[in-house]
Amino acid sequence: MSYPLRSSVPSGPRRRSLLASVAGGALLVGCSDGSGGSEESTSGSQSVTRKARALAARDSVGLLGRYDAVIAAHPAVAGRLGPLRAEVVRHAEAFGGTVTKGATGTPAAPSPSGAPPTPTTEKAALSELAAAERTLSDRRLTALADLPPELARLLASVAAAGAAHAYLLTEDAR
Repeated sequence: MSYPLRSSVPSGPRRRSLLASVAGGALLVGCSDGSGGSEESTSGSQSVTRKARALAARDSVGLLGRYDAVIAAHPAVAGRLGPLRAEVVRHAEAFGGTVTKGATGTPAAPSPSGAPPTPTTEKAALSELAAAERTLSDRRLTALADLPPELARLLASVAAAGAAHAYLLTEDAR
């Protein structure tokens, strides 16, 4: 009598499908209804929109500083964090933030003031980075209701990408 083979396929989303869905969401952000109306004229004032964009850009630049600190403290994870870091750079730029180029040609972000020191172990550093991504993603999701539609879509997409980053950062810790 033969026994059925147990499937070795893990449950849950695959890394590729998760990244593909995040990329698809980012593409949808660029879509608009074509009405030509600006986000300021449809909902909220220009100052609210400017403040929200500036805060989102500043948050992304701060997160970029955390990525840089982890990479500097643990160079072995640079290959793993490189693509996620590049996405954070694009997020900062999407909100109108500027990221200056460092001496090596890669974008360099200033270290956020008051940021906790980078943990000494790789696992702890990645865990702290995932927690920062998760916290920022949650904060961005709570801000959606008060924003104009176009900016809300962009912020929602970036929040989803942050949640995916947090998942990918903790995936190997299991």
